Amino acid sequence: MAKSFWSFGAPGQLMFGRGTVSQLSPLAGRFGWRRALIVTDRNLMEAAVATSVQNALISGGAAVEVFSDGEAEPSIATAEASLACARSFSPDVIVGVGGGSNLDLAKNTAAAFTHQGHPTDYFGFDKVPGPTLPLVCIPTTAGTGSEVSNSMVLTDTGQQVKISGQSEFFRPDWAIVDPELTYSCPRQVAADSGIDALTHAIEAITTVDYDQLEIPAGETCAYDGRYELTAALAERAIRICGEHLEPAVLDKNNYTAKDQMALAATLAGMAFSNSGVALVHAMEYPMGGELHCSHGLGNGLLLPYVMQFNLESRRDTFSKIAGWLGEQADDGQECSAEQAVDAVKRIRKSIGIADRIRDIGGKQEQLHSFTEKAMKIQRLFWLNPRSANYDDIHKIYCTAF
Repeated sequence: MAKSFWSFGAPGQLMFGRGTVSQLSPLAGRFGWRRALIVTDRNLMEAAVATSVQNALISGGAAVEVFSDGEAEPSIATAEASLACARSFSPDVIVGVGGGSNLDLAKNTAAAFTHQGHPTDYFGFDKVPGPTLPLVCIPTTAGTGSEVSNSMVLTDTGQQVKISGQSEFFRPDWAIVDPELTYSCPRQVAADSGIDALTHAIEAITTVDYDQLEIPAGETCAYDGRYELTAALAERAIRICGEHLEPAVLDKNNYTAKDQMALAATLAGMAFSNSGVALVHAMEYPMGGELHCSHGLGNGLLLPYVMQFNLESRRDTFSKIAGWLGEQADDGQECSAEQAVDAVKRIRKSIGIADRIRDIGGKQEQLHSFTEKAMKIQRLFWLNPRSANYDDIHKIYCTAF
């Protein structure tokens, strides 16, 4: 039965702007944090990006331990190592610093440490039994929106698939979005992150409407479908991406564009973590798990192919998206829905995102495996505006190959 209401979740407090990382110091003092665990990676430590976070916590009176073995698309083993570090140090606050991978690792660590569980206990929907110790998430890329979302993703290397968990207890208590931390982001990372933000926004605004979301009997869903608030957030994120995604990637000194993309990622994160994502993500999880590509790259590669599949179900919305991304109709009227697909392809090519699965190491014989694994993620199929079966998914993979 479809829902008759929607709800909206967000982090406890969101701080945005250049230099906001300095606010960690008064936060630590105000809330009496004395033992802070930073979850990050070696690259950010070597680049001194995480150092500013460490220094702010220390100046606020906290002793700091750093887990710096974070990795892209973190494995369950890495989550176990992060948890072991937390149990050894016994922090009273956990601070995730980095891209979505590090932030997701921090979320998982906070849940497992607080509730004395194992990292895999929190896969699926609503598996975190209650609030965690204070969690602060500080993104250094403009893409995932993990700093405001209710989800985390780890990689099951044995099954070669990414597995996610969703819970309102995964939403950070504080999201500190300091665009300056993204300025040193490598170009390809900026591209992957930026197309990820665009994917989140487009999927958020094209999911089924909240009052049309059919959830099978006995099942629960982490998302509500599209409604006015998420649509407004997603629209703004798409407009920003249309204007600023390419210059933010292509011009390393365009700090205004980078600031705007940090905002777009956060807005898109709030949109998708409430309305949901759909087939792009369902199809990326197995593909990314087997090919070890970044989540953003996988999403960006698949996005226009899934848009094409969904075109007839969301023509009005896609025609608007085309205009928001800078397309213009020849007759001066509203853009066509097809122009939205063209716009995404244009942006994808401009920033250097691969457009074929074979270009990122995929083999044609893997497509059935991808399809079988994607079909198991039915919770995201519920949110897609057009129903899809095995043959549909396999055909999309084949077209993208």
